[in-house]
Amino acid sequence: MVYDLSKTNSIANIFIAELRDINIQQDAMRFRRNLERLGEFFAWEISRTLAYTVTQTQTSLGIAETRQLEHQPVLATIMRAGLPMQQGLLNIFDQAECAFIAAYRKNHTSGKLEVQIDHVSTPDLTDKVVILADPMLATGLSMVLCCKELTAKYKIKELHIVSAIASTEGVKHVRANLLAAKLWIGAIDEEMTAKSYIVPGLGDAGDLAYGTKL
Repeated sequence: MVYDLSKTNSIANIFIAELRDINIQQDAMRFRRNLERLGEFFAWEISRTLAYTVTQTQTSLGIAETRQLEHQPVLATIMRAGLPMQQGLLNIFDQAECAFIAAYRKNHTSGKLEVQIDHVSTPDLTDKVVILADPMLATGLSMVLCCKELTAKYKIKELHIVSAIASTEGVKHVRANLLAAKLWIGAIDEEMTAKSYIVPGLGDAGDLAYGTKL
């Protein structure tokens, strides 16, 4: 399943437009906040697909029938760019555990793109719903590698992938290699540069959120 927010009218499209806007991007705090708000929006949408249990809640005047999540999801992110979106997810799923993956990509002089994972910190993901956030889904190589790192160690019950902007190629790569994953995308762009940046995209999300890295 691929859920593309840009296909329907909602307030989320304003967040995405501001994330893309080269003038608004000058305000790093606002950029981070827009990623966070988009994460909150995705959390709301994903919450509608999860399993709930009917319970009874005592009020001051009686007992109300309410619904509770059967299980809290685990909120994972690829650092550093994914941190604001993960915070947005955590604002909604405020009892969830979190997982962190440090991955980076190398562009070799030959033109070959290589992705390496440096660190994985995660709770037990066995039989858990996992929501993995990364603002940009370009080639899809990093996402697939990170997901396979997790699924090799744990029998994940359900995998949701959340990105602000994706490329058509990235979506195809993820769908081909992670058959059971559900994709939640803010917008899908057709093109990429030779260095695998999405066009028109929004630029380097990590740099815009936290400053240019060396």
